[in-house]
Amino acid sequence: MTSSAINSATSVRFDSDSMWVSLSDGRILGVPLAWFPRLLKATPEQRERFRISSRGLHWEAIDEDISVAGLLAGLQDQSRPHPSAA
Repeated sequence: MTSSAINSATSVRFDSDSMWVSLSDGRILGVPLAWFPRLLKATPEQRERFRISSRGLHWEAIDEDISVAGLLAGLQDQSRPHPSAA
């Protein structure tokens, strides 16, 4: 089994401030919605309309793509620069 198959998403759920991604290897990743401004600003209905692919998660309506590899690496939204802690 390849590492991408081991680390594929099987389901996604949300609470008021986090996204929870279940992986095929049994782990569950919890990340703050604040890491992904488009998801944070989305309606609950928009958040629930996602597609799981072999690479990650996609929300067509809000133009958001999140890779499982990025979540595992602790990466936030990469579409714009983040201030660094000096």
